[in-house]
Amino acid sequence: MQSRSRLTLSLSLLLSLATLGACSGIGFPGVYRINVEQGNIVDQEMVDQLKPQMTRRQVRFVLGTPIIEDTFNADRWDYVHVVRLGNENLSRSQLTVVFEGDVLVDVEGDLVSENWPEKEAETEGS
Repeated sequence: MQSRSRLTLSLSLLLSLATLGACSGIGFPGVYRINVEQGNIVDQEMVDQLKPQMTRRQVRFVLGTPIIEDTFNADRWDYVHVVRLGNENLSRSQLTVVFEGDVLVDVEGDLVSENWPEKEAETEGS
C-alpha cells in the first residue's frame, strides 16, 4: 500500500512540476519587465575617431575597456552591446578591433568607419 501512495505522490509532484515549467514561457499581461542594457556602448562618432596605426592605449581611450579580451588571441578586442527592452526582442551590436603588436590594423563589425580603406573583394580563383 505504501508503494502505491508513494507512486501517486511522485506522479502528482511530477505533473505539478511539468505544469509550472510550462507556465514559465507564458507572458502574463500587466507584468513589468525592466530594460536590460549590457556591454560597451559604441556609436558611429567613436568608430570614426579610429585610425590605422593607433596604439592600444589610444583605442582604449576612444572606445573604453573592451568587454572581451581573448586570452588566446591578445591582438583582438571585442566590444559588444546588448539591449533587451522589456518584452521586446534582443538588439545586439558588435565591434572588433585587431592589432599587430601595439598597432591597430583592422576594424570589423556593425559600425563602419570612413577612415578605413575598403577591403579588397576576394576573387574565387585565389
